[in-house]
Amino acid sequence: MLRLPHTVLSTAIASTLLLAACSATKPVEYTEEEARQRILRDQAQMYENQEPVTTPITFYEAAARALKYNLDYRLKLMESALASDLRDVSSHEMLPRLVASAGYAGRNNDSGGTSIGIEDRQQSLRASTSEERYRQLYGLGLSWSLLDFGVAYYRTQQKSDQILMAEERRRKVAQNVLQDVRNAYWRALSAQRLMPQVDRLLVRTNQALLSARQAETQGLLPRQEVLAYQRALLDSIYLLTVRRQDLEFARAELSALMSLPPGSRLILADQVEPTLPSMSQDIDKLEQLSLQNRPEIMEEWYRKRVNENDLKIAKAQLWPNVVFDYGYKYDSNKYLYNNDWTETGVQVSMNLLRLLQLPSINSAAESQTKTDDMRRVALSMAILTQVRVGTLRYQLARQEVEFADQSLQVDQSLLSYAEKARSTSYGSELEVIRAEGRYLLSRYQREAAYSSAQAAWGRLYNSVGLDTLPKEIEKHDIKTLAREIQRTLDDQERANLLVSTQGTPNVIQP
Repeated sequence: MLRLPHTVLSTAIASTLLLAACSATKPVEYTEEEARQRILRDQAQMYENQEPVTTPITFYEAAARALKYNLDYRLKLMESALASDLRDVSSHEMLPRLVASAGYAGRNNDSGGTSIGIEDRQQSLRASTSEERYRQLYGLGLSWSLLDFGVAYYRTQQKSDQILMAEERRRKVAQNVLQDVRNAYWRALSAQRLMPQVDRLLVRTNQALLSARQAETQGLLPRQEVLAYQRALLDSIYLLTVRRQDLEFARAELSALMSLPPGSRLILADQVEPTLPSMSQDIDKLEQLSLQNRPEIMEEWYRKRVNENDLKIAKAQLWPNVVFDYGYKYDSNKYLYNNDWTETGVQVSMNLLRLLQLPSINSAAESQTKTDDMRRVALSMAILTQVRVGTLRYQLARQEVEFADQSLQVDQSLLSYAEKARSTSYGSELEVIRAEGRYLLSRYQREAAYSSAQAAWGRLYNSVGLDTLPKEIEKHDIKTLAREIQRTLDDQERANLLVSTQGTPNVIQP
């Protein structure tokens, strides 16, 4: 059999690998079919494993659906799990390295040599070899480095802190999701209540506008009076259309927060509005709670420890490294007296030039500490401002609800009076439409004021940094999750925000 020289075979293998590597570097674009399949997979993943909506949705069920199915929140959960996995990976780096090896060695000629005398430089042995051309090698080695252990120890501490940081980011996303749901839910409920009446009034207003244009064409009324009538009707249509768009946006926003599939029917539970709570005036307590609970501050505090461990790693790399080795070796070389043996060793090494970095590292550590502390203090100041502004905004929002209730009462009385005084004239019908339009706008303003008050309460709750979910939940179905959210919010508000039973006046129903 013809055997190729090892140099030729090695060159052929290297050339093949090089050509394969060059071809792999060419950019490969996704095809249209691959893009279509990716879109289908992503869309299926958006809405998979969702409980169907079978009953009208309460506020707490909307919050439960948002927290369970919201993609941003699910992403933060995955980031928290990833941080935990990375911590586990980092902790294994502190273990010794146990390396098993096996191989085959060969050459195209014999190794060997001769020896000469040191003094007379005469050759004392003829050329000989003690190594086979082809042999098998096996080994099992255990190695442990003190420097690697120290670096892995500090990195494991960093990963542990990053788990806590990821958990704080998850808490923040949950708080933001609940705040957005609270803001959108009550506006969407207002849409559900008002849109049918708005649509009916728009139809009547358009019919009245058509009749006014016919009267103008036929000359039944003075032109100035008819144009003024049309102007009033168009103003009413514009205001109602703008309010209707606001209501539609609220429903779309709530559906997106709950990650409902497109085309899902959204029906909210039209229950009695909860009373707006009266909060305590103890602003100092709220500020202390915010500094204690806000996820952003806790994340910055953990980040400081991560930065400190970075500098500890830099300092650890300055000191001597000690490496312990122990291994078992086997060589199939038949010329060896002992084909297998064990090796042990201890090695100490140190890069002396690295000691020059110590002053710079100490200076960087001092600057890093000051920067981290200043960032946390600046964030704390911003959070205290949010608490103060949130408190004031909620108080003003409650006053706005009270004013909206009074305006609604007046417009309801005006509508009742206009309906009783209705006659067959255009002016009488216009006055009824105007009164009904004002009444619906007052209802919209009242609903908007109540929604704003709920949103202000949610921002205040969020600014204090209170939790939205219990630490442990037995089951995660929507009903159970909704009950747990309601219980947690009630407990947190009762314990920390000092909610009383005093509220706004009774809700006026049409």
